[in-house]
Amino acid sequence: MAAPKGGSFSFLLTMMLAIVVYSIPALRDGIGAAMDMILGPIVGGGDVPWLIVILVLSGITGLYSSLLQKYTIDYEKMQRVQAKMRVFQKEFREAQLSGDEKRIKKLNEKRDKMMQEQLEMSQEQFKPMSYIMVVTIPIFLWLLYVVSVTRGEIAGTYAYDMGAIVFPYLGIVNFVDVAFLLPSWILWYMLCSLMLTQVIRKTLNIGGI
Repeated sequence: MAAPKGGSFSFLLTMMLAIVVYSIPALRDGIGAAMDMILGPIVGGGDVPWLIVILVLSGITGLYSSLLQKYTIDYEKMQRVQAKMRVFQKEFREAQLSGDEKRIKKLNEKRDKMMQEQLEMSQEQFKPMSYIMVVTIPIFLWLLYVVSVTRGEIAGTYAYDMGAIVFPYLGIVNFVDVAFLLPSWILWYMLCSLMLTQVIRKTLNIGGI
C-alpha cells in the first residue's frame, strides 16, 4: 500500500494536530480565548444575534474553502478521469455480459491504470484541506469557547448569551442545547455551511467532487 503523499499527508498531520488540541482543554480554551480577543469585539460581545454570527462565519469559511479548491484542484482533469472511468465501466459490463474473455482480460490490464488515475485524483482533493482547516478550526474552537462561557463553565471577557433558535417539530431551542442529536449551534452552522457553500460553488463555477 502506497504511503500518503503531498496533500493527503499534510491533511492527516493537520487532523492529528486538531485532535490533540481539542483533547487538551488548556490548549482548546486558550485558542478560543485568543480568537475571542479578535472576534469578540466584532460581534459586540454578543450584541449581534448568533443566528447572524454563525451564518456569516459559515459563509466566510465556505468562500475561503471554495476559493482554495478552485485554484488548487484541477477539476477539468478530474472530469476527464471520471468520464474515462464511466466509459471503462460500461465496456467492462458489456464484455462480462457477452462472455468475451479476451476482452475482459484486456480491460483488466487497463483497469490498473484507471485505478491509479483515480487514486491520484483522490489525493489531489486533499491538497487544500490542511489550509482550509487552519482557518476553520480556530473559528470552531472559538464557538466552543463561547458555548462554554454561555454555560458558565469558564469565565470569559464577555458574558455571552447565545440565545435560541426555532427548529421544525422542536420549537424554540437554546443554541447550547441539543436538537436532533446535535448541539443546536452546530446544526445551524452545518445547515448554513451546506446551503451557502453550494451557492458559492455555483457562483464560482466549481465542478463537483
